[in-house]
Amino acid sequence: MGFYADQVVPRIFNVVCGTKEAAHLRRRVCEGLEGDVLEIGFGSGLNVPFYPRAVTRVAAVDPSEVGWKLAAERVATTSVRVERGGLDGQVLSFPDHSFDAALSTWTLCTVPDVEAALREVRRVLKPGGTLHFVEHGLAPEGDEGVRRWQRRLDPLEQRLFAGCHLTRPVTELLTGAGFVITDLDVFYEKGAPKPLGADSLGVAVSPA
Repeated sequence: MGFYADQVVPRIFNVVCGTKEAAHLRRRVCEGLEGDVLEIGFGSGLNVPFYPRAVTRVAAVDPSEVGWKLAAERVATTSVRVERGGLDGQVLSFPDHSFDAALSTWTLCTVPDVEAALREVRRVLKPGGTLHFVEHGLAPEGDEGVRRWQRRLDPLEQRLFAGCHLTRPVTELLTGAGFVITDLDVFYEKGAPKPLGADSLGVAVSPA
């Protein structure tokens, strides 16, 4: 799994997460970002083309060296200053209240200690700073058939995609970490099987 997770999975994500539908959602979730931005789960830089002009700097946090190499061309063509900001979203090296905003796209599903990562994001955000997110996770309440399939598929998903979980309750995790969700759209991603494409897209504020 070491070679597969380190060398193969980042290349798979670079392709399957770079679809036209994913690009549409990336554009949506990046709207309104400004100032200094922390991006956790930077991957191969698929969000880079969608950074608004109001973004002055992005600190890119991701453990994958392969992903960073795949991102090189995207980083080279943007006017936004993108810097490597560490490897582990669960333990950030930045001082408290360092960032105006944070960005997470299909990342919380793979972080081993997601609660710790969200606490760290809150710590480094300025009071009133925003976390822009689009994440897949547990299907909406009431869709029990989809949820059953997610639970069945979850062990396989974790093995194939470097620990990715299908059953994490995105909004509950955010509110549990102290965020206040101010904008939320819950939907099934177009073209994806429902168990794999239950998405939550929105903005959460880190209160003072």
